[in-house]
Formats: sequence, structure tokens, C-alpha cells
Amino acid sequence: MEFSAPKTILVGNNAQGKSNLLEAVELLSTLRSHRTSHDRDFIREAAAIGQISAQLERDLGAVDLSITFRNSSRRTVALNAQSLRRQLDFLGMLNIVQFSSLDLDLVRGGPDQRRNWLDSLLIQLEPIYASILQQYTHILRQRNALLRSRASQSVSPESEVRSQPSTSTSELALWDAQLAVAGTRVIRRRSRVVQRIAPLATYWHREISGSTEELLVSYVPNVELQSDDPNIVQQAFLAKIQERAIAEQYQHTTLVGPHRDEVNFSINQTSARQYGSQGQQRTLVLALKLAELKLIEDVIGEPPLLLLDDVLAELDLNRQNQLLDAIQDRFQTLITTTHLGSFDAQWLNSSQIFTVKAGQIF
Repeated sequence: MEFSAPKTILVGNNAQGKSNLLEAVELLSTLRSHRTSHDRDFIREAAAIGQISAQLERDLGAVDLSITFRNSSRRTVALNAQSLRRQLDFLGMLNIVQFSSLDLDLVRGGPDQRRNWLDSLLIQLEPIYASILQQYTHILRQRNALLRSRASQSVSPESEVRSQPSTSTSELALWDAQLAVAGTRVIRRRSRVVQRIAPLATYWHREISGSTEELLVSYVPNVELQSDDPNIVQQAFLAKIQERAIAEQYQHTTLVGPHRDEVNFSINQTSARQYGSQGQQRTLVLALKLAELKLIEDVIGEPPLLLLDDVLAELDLNRQNQLLDAIQDRFQTLITTTHLGSFDAQWLNSSQIFTVKAGQIF
């Protein structure tokens, strides 16, 4: 398919394959899918491989991207027909902002959804962050495994474990140090990106609400960030681990670190999660998405691709028009919908329209 208009609308009933196309774009951008973490889900039943290929027109010239999924081995990625040894080098080639009905749970959902949102944004702005986050997750898993192992040893016969405590304590101290170093790298980057996106989101929220509401986005790290000096943050990290040592011993899991961070949204100094109306929460998420567009464009130097997955029907005409005015023709946009009735004439006049039926696009 060639997407030649500023906006492309994919129309079709549910379960026809509209979101599959957007998922393919998401994978080309982030190497991740919000739907599944299993590569076999991207391969047609009874087939050996599945593949996504795309050509981008960027300011620096054309770029060819492809991902190949295999049943029998790991996926491979290629840039301009050259296979890449490190998948990290694939990230940053295609930047996107995705807005779906699922994002409306960003405000009212759990902290993990807000952390995932923040991490996905960071990977787009700074692809090396994917490696930093992966390293932290690996250390966290190893430390949790050791805490569980210590718990199982504590109920073993005394004769079997007399030599264990000092060994496991010194091993835990090694994981503590690694967790503090890796966790500090995550915390500092999350803090910086919130500082950059917060004023943009506040601006857009003010515009959409007609200056009647003030949005505040704040980062609440599990380890208090009193300084941007990594050494000071690491010391605070280790001190908090010591504070929570007894609780960790009983709960057999790591209670300190960025895997327990939170992002707070407040409207007029009131929690949007607890007290925001459905309309206010939709305005908030729309403001966040418009802020993402602006931030990625500012940092990367090129506008990202905007993916709107069955979300316009969730927005009233005022919010639709705010979105339209913000993106105009600056951001190429791919849109899925079950019907065209909810679209303003302005949307339709600047769009190419395709029908999706049973996995085919017409």
C-alpha cells in the first residue's frame, strides 16, 4: 500500500484487520506490540515466517525497513536491505505517536500503564533507553529470584543452610549495587522527559478546555530524586533498599526502584484519576498525545507519524476539531474507524479512504 495523502482512513467492521496494519507500523517503530509479546502471533497459521516491510520518505532520503518473524528461530531486522546484528540500531528510524481507545485507560488504569507510556516515549526520543530498561529489568528479575531463593532456604532444615546466609547476603549486596546503578539511569531519564512534556501537555489541555482547567503532570519516583547527580541518586537508592530490607524479606520481592514509579495527573489541583470526569480524562489524554507529537518533532527534527486507532468516535466534535487544528497537514496520519459518520467534512476532504474487509484492503 502507498499512503499518499496527509490522512488515510481505513474503514471496516470490527475484526476485519484494520488494527493489524497499525500494529505493523507500531512494530516497525518500536519493535514491540501492545497486543502480544509472542512472535508466533505475527505468523500466519501453518506458515514458516511472517514479514513486515516498509519504505519511508524522510528528510535525509528514502529508508527501507523490514522485520522477519520465524517459528523456528529469533526475529531478524534489516535496514536498507542490510541485516542488523543489534536490534537497537533499528529503533529511531520510524517515529510514531499512537492514540487508541485503550489510551483512555492511561489516566484511570494502574501505574504500570503510565510507566509503559513514559518508557515508550523515551525509547522514541532516545533509542539507547531500550537497552537501559532491558538491563534494569534483567537485574530486577535476578534479584527477585535470589529473594525467593532465600525465602525457600529459610524453611529448610538448619543443617542444610548453615553456610548459606553470609553467601546469599553478599550476593544480594552485589545485586543491590547493580540495581541502584541501572535504576538511577532509568529514574533520571524519566524525570527529564516528564519535565519536557509536562508544559506542552499543560498548554494543550488549556487550549482544549478553553482555559478553564489547568493540568499538572508530575513524576513521582519510588526513590526520591533530590539531585540529578547520579552518585547522590544511587546513595538514596541504596539507603532506601536498607530501609525496606525487612519488608522485602517477608514479601520476597524487590520493593525499591523505578518499577514502582508513578506519574500523577491533576486538573485544577485535583487528582484526575480519582475525581476527573470521563470528559476531563479524554481531554487529558488528547493533550498528552498532542504534547508527544510536539516533543518528538522538536527532539528528532521531523514530525512523527500519527496513528489513530478507532478513537475519533470517542471524541466529541470540539475535541476532534482541536486535534485536526493541531495536526493539520504537518503530521501524516493513519486512522481506523467502523464508519465515516463521525468525521467532520474537513477530515474527509484531506484524506484518502480505504475499505478493509476480511484482511484485504480496497
